[in-house]
Formats: sequence, structure tokens, C-alpha cells
Amino acid sequence: MGESSCVERPDLGFGLGLRPQHYAEIAEQWPAVDWFEIISENYLVAGGKPLAWLDRIRERYPMVMHGVSLSIGSADPLNDDYLKALRQLADRVEPHWFSDHLCWTGVDHTNMHDLLPLPYTEEALQHVAQRINIVQETLARPFIIENVSSYVTYNASALTEWEFLNEVAERADCGILLDVNNIYVSSFNHGFDAHAYINAITPTRVRQIHLAGHTNFGTHIVDTHDHPVIDEVWDLYGYAIARLGPVSTMIERDDDIPPFDDVFRELCHARRVAQHALRAPPR
Repeated sequence: MGESSCVERPDLGFGLGLRPQHYAEIAEQWPAVDWFEIISENYLVAGGKPLAWLDRIRERYPMVMHGVSLSIGSADPLNDDYLKALRQLADRVEPHWFSDHLCWTGVDHTNMHDLLPLPYTEEALQHVAQRINIVQETLARPFIIENVSSYVTYNASALTEWEFLNEVAERADCGILLDVNNIYVSSFNHGFDAHAYINAITPTRVRQIHLAGHTNFGTHIVDTHDHPVIDEVWDLYGYAIARLGPVSTMIERDDDIPPFDDVFRELCHARRVAQHALRAPPR
């Protein structure tokens, strides 16, 4: 894609995940949201109401696409039919970029519908970077890769997660979708320093930030996206913005979805946190 695709890093502002529960209210009120992120798999259909709503809302707002089925780390071949459908959707939506997760979701053509972490090895680096190159060539649009939350590690790993993420982005010349909540979740589960993670990320590679809630079970945290963002994640987000500069930021809510006004208030809070962080002395 070229180094300029990362260095230019357009800041879209503050966005929300587009969810069916909010379609009608958005189309009636046209709220002051800067952009929306769609879950790609929700619109890989030939027609119907979801696409009709998407087309209507797309007329008013910039969009990006976010997928959950690419399985970029799997040993299975990339799914050509899925990539073709993504390309058709991208041609329709004209997203600023599209994204998926640095993970695998299954093997031997079985989708386990979970975002499973990779071993952080040289072999995995080569494998993932090569596959991202194929995906970028197929869709002919900027691609960004997201760090996942994790609950297990591999004895074979020779790199930290942040070293692996940085190196994948460098070798594939793609961007990073930095999920701040996932960093917090994994730091709690594995006992690493979340601030050290953010300090190690190459700023020019980060094109988007995710914020979300989670469920804390005491001994571990699960990334459930069914609660508001907690104070500790807001603090970590402020730290990230102070170091990285302005980055397109959005709120994810995928379960127990509240009224639109509730997620919109969270988005306004994200804007305030970012503004404060950008005014603060450099860290």
C-alpha cells in the first residue's frame, strides 16, 4: 500500500458502531456523530433491510468496515468467496479503510466463532504478513489490523504481543487498529504493563482506536462489549492519545445494547478525554 498510507493517517474524529437497534433513530435525527463503523458480515447479502438502511445512512456519514471472519492467522487458505464479497461491499460503501483481527478463528474449514490469539513467532509473522498482502491487493483499499484480547499464551512465543503487532504492520505495510480496551483486558489477564504496550507501538501505524466495556470475573477479564467503558480504560485511552496524537476513535457496543443516547454520551466523553490529553504536556 505504500508508507504514505500510514503516515497520512486521516483523523475521522469520533464514531460509533452502526447497530440495527439504532438505525431508525439515526435516520430520524442525524446525530452529530463523525462517522460509523459497520460489521462487514452483517451486510454480505444481496439485498434486504440492512443494506437499505446502510445505503441511507451512508449518504450522510463516512464509514469504515470491520470484519470478524478473515482468520488472517489460520493455516487454512484464505476464503476467496469471502474476499470477493468483501470487495463488493467495499465498492458499495467506499470505506476509508477496512479492518479485521490479528488472530485465527478456526482451522480445517471449521469456524469456532472466536478470536483466538497467535503464537508470537517468526513463522507466524511471515505467514500473517503474506496473507495481509494478498488481502490488500484483493480489496485495493487500506487495511488495518486489530490487537485482540486474550486469555492464553503460547510457550513457543519469542516476541511480546506489541512487538509482534508492530512487526506485522511493518512487514505487511498496513495500519493498526489499536483496541485500548483489549490492551487493558490482556494486561490484566497476563500481568504486563499496558502503558509499556502503548509506548512500544509505532505512532504512524495507528489509524483507529476502539473503546469498549468488558466483564471482570475477578481472576480474569472477558472482552464482552456489553458494558460502558470503565475509568481505567478511559485513563489508558487518554495516555494513548497523549502519545499518539489525534486518532479516529469509536465506541463498540455489541451486546446488551442501550438506547442511542447512552452510547452517544460515551462518545462525547471520548471526545473530552482526547481533547484534554492533547492539551496536556507530552508524556
